[in-house]
Formats: sequence, C-alpha cells, structure tokens
Amino acid sequence: MTNPYLNNQQNSNSKVDNTINDFAKEIPFIPENFNTAGFLKGVLIGAGLTYVLTNQKASQALFKAIVKAGNLLQSGTEELKERFEDAKAEINAQK
Repeated sequence: MTNPYLNNQQNSNSKVDNTINDFAKEIPFIPENFNTAGFLKGVLIGAGLTYVLTNQKASQALFKAIVKAGNLLQSGTEELKERFEDAKAEINAQK
C-alpha cells in the first residue's frame, strides 16, 4: 500500500534536491530514507535566523527594512484611497 501524498511529494523535488539526496545515499552512516536536502535547508534557515536574532546590527537592519516596507505600503494604500475618492467625486459631479 502506497501513500499518494508521499509519492507526490517525492516527485515534486527539484533537481538540486535530488542531486543532494542521491549524493548522500553514498555516505554509509546516512539512512536511505533521510531527506538530506530538506535537512540542509533547515540548517541554513536556522543558521540565518540565529545570526539575525543574535547580531544586533543585523536585526536592526532587518527591522528598519520591515518598517520602511510598511511605510511604503501604508503610503501606497493612502494614495489608492485618494484616487478612489477622486473617482467617486467625479461620478457624483456628473449626476
């Protein structure tokens, strides 16, 4: 009996993931069903988050970028509201 979800997941791996997993199969102490590519992605993401959370300058730069993006989004939303109100006023003026 096969699990269709596991089969679909295995087919959706990228070429890089397949290459990494195939290379890892040749290493004797890594089990056959171990997802080495997924493990390495997790290690890299964890290392990046650890760096950002423990390095004060990196976290300040990240938070500044988030604040700038939020301000940009907010100003864009306000501009859209103004355009909507202008269009609404034009329609009301034509009546």
